Amino acid sequence: MTIENRIEAFVKLGKQLQDMTPEDRQALAFVAKAKNPWFDEASVSAALQGIITLLDEQYLREWIYPYHLKQVTPQKVGVVMAGNIPMVGFHDFMSVLLSGHFLLAKLSADDDVLMRRIASMLVGIEPAFASQFEFVDMLKEADAIIATGSDNTARYFEYYFAKRPHIIRKNRTSIGILTGHEEEEDLQALGNDIFQYYGLGCRNVSKVYVPEGYTFDKLFEAIEHHQTIVEHHKYHNNYDYNKSILLVNRVPHFDNGFLLVQPSEQLVSPISVLFYETFTSLSDLRDKLAAVKEKTQCVVSAHGWLEGSIPFGDAQCPMPWDYADGVDTMAFLQRL
Repeated sequence: MTIENRIEAFVKLGKQLQDMTPEDRQALAFVAKAKNPWFDEASVSAALQGIITLLDEQYLREWIYPYHLKQVTPQKVGVVMAGNIPMVGFHDFMSVLLSGHFLLAKLSADDDVLMRRIASMLVGIEPAFASQFEFVDMLKEADAIIATGSDNTARYFEYYFAKRPHIIRKNRTSIGILTGHEEEEDLQALGNDIFQYYGLGCRNVSKVYVPEGYTFDKLFEAIEHHQTIVEHHKYHNNYDYNKSILLVNRVPHFDNGFLLVQPSEQLVSPISVLFYETFTSLSDLRDKLAAVKEKTQCVVSAHGWLEGSIPFGDAQCPMPWDYADGVDTMAFLQRL
């Protein structure tokens, strides 16, 4: 296949996903949720919409244009995929196949249903892709590795795959910046960044930085429509457990009935908990953000006012060129 054939196939995949009926999406979510209770219809639909955006022809061609993929010598690229949110491994799946390499995909047990369905759809569109990837349990045959996991598994990956070209991704999270001057619609958009996918993604906001003396009343009012999240039994269990820990340990916190807001210098909060930390000035805020840059996936602020940030509500809407951990996956694949 030529690069043009590959691009056209992925564009058609995007259109096919776009044309799925609500009943089709519901049926797909039903199968996924039976395997992973976090993958409900809302989460699966949001993930599908994110993939549809990635597969927009203009975006795809704009992304691919700078790379010299015609010169790629095909290698076997092993990808260890995460499973924290639906189809989170799709970008790596797409990158390896578009680059012309052979994909050896080790799926997460939490997300093998959806990724297999997407792959099947792609082969239905372009049968030549059937010989370009394989789902495997072991990556011994891989010439290069892309692996996503926790900080603990990353140490294992770095040791095990040390002699092969690799990208090893570790724990990251996202940060929100509040000034106290945000409008209600701004705070509502931030609510989506916090609650979409139940807060399980690295692009979910798990911590906010606020000026000293900040009150959370307006934020709580703006996110009230997310209160139904607590009806999900796994989220509810997390909320009850974390609330009991805070109460028993007498940790100061705010509680609106479905979100616990706790002061902390840590970045990654438990499900149902939002950490916050105060800053005294813009320079103080910049220093704090610089100190955690290597652990941050993205930063959001109202309308993206802070340099280097994106607008509230856009945390879960990456473009093809928005690489996880800021590492250019396609440049890595091009160099192999």
